[in-house]
Amino acid sequence: MSELFSQYKEKFGQDKFAKNSGIELLDAAPGFAKVQMEICEDHHNSVGIVHGGAVFTLADFAFAVASNTNGRVALGINAEISFFKAQTSGTLTAVAKEIAINNKLATYLVEIKNESEELIAHFKGTVYRKKETLDFV
Repeated sequence: MSELFSQYKEKFGQDKFAKNSGIELLDAAPGFAKVQMEICEDHHNSVGIVHGGAVFTLADFAFAVASNTNGRVALGINAEISFFKAQTSGTLTAVAKEIAINNKLATYLVEIKNESEELIAHFKGTVYRKKETLDFV
């Protein structure tokens, strides 16, 4: 594990909501993140499938990590998600990739897939890039 990834893991490991949701950071680099969540009963909605909020949380965490690895505090200002397939068990993986960046804004696409590499959902988010820097970069 690289020194920079260790710093990312330590910093983003402080996200209590992601941690309590069972989300794990697998990989990160500037403008990129890969996270994973093993589905458990707590992720199910009233009809027995993974709650849309759980999928959104997974995607949002990947988005947060990818957008903050560029060295400046980045805060989400817009996010949208489309759901394509219901999931009841297994593991979901979200991969966030930066598609546009400038001094004030950056946009990311996140694909959420199951263990069979089937696309479960697609997320797009934009952040506002503050002037404050992060200590690990």
